[in-house]
Amino acid sequence: MAKVLLVEDDRNLLNTISTWLKMESYLVETAENGDDAVDLLRAYSYDVIILDIELPRLSGLEVCKQFRAMGGSSAVLMLTNKSTIVDKETGFGVGADDYLTKPFHLKELSARLKALLRRSQTLLPDVLRAGTLELDPRSRKLSREGNEIHLPKMEFALLEFFMRYPGQVFSGEALLERVWTSESERSSDTIRSCIKKLRNKIDVDGEPSLIKNVHGVGYKFES
Repeated sequence: MAKVLLVEDDRNLLNTISTWLKMESYLVETAENGDDAVDLLRAYSYDVIILDIELPRLSGLEVCKQFRAMGGSSAVLMLTNKSTIVDKETGFGVGADDYLTKPFHLKELSARLKALLRRSQTLLPDVLRAGTLELDPRSRKLSREGNEIHLPKMEFALLEFFMRYPGQVFSGEALLERVWTSESERSSDTIRSCIKKLRNKIDVDGEPSLIKNVHGVGYKFES
């Protein structure tokens, strides 16, 4: 599931969008001002950022500008009450990828996000496969040869991340940054515990584990 940072100072709208995105199977992190958004962007990685322009403390335009200056490459979708060409040119000039003018329908927001994720090649295929394992990100189902394997939210998110990048090695810190949100319990013990539980559910007796330990570096997924 894609990880989203939603930055919006209207709490009602923030809660509405956040609830909708979670129903759409996104991992959602929120901030209500520009300073907090920049702090989160320094500490965590996101697949896409939904950024209101008119924010307290630091404007959305300045947040986007600083994010790009830090080398951030995630897609940025700006939310704005303004729709003039000049306003949009300003946003594109600081690194925004798309605009959505308020008020908007939540289905349009979903369509814009999917387009941005597809453009940045982070949108998942309909089904991820590794050997006899099949993971469907949209329905949040994991199965082996037709038998469903039930996973809680974070185990599912971690396995999905691994299956998106088979063969690549990730440190524990990188996994925490890419998969967990700041509100989640985050530590090396968290990673080890989650991987242990995953292995118990997805590995086959007598066969090598799908999640490999890379000594001194981290973990990788191989089918």
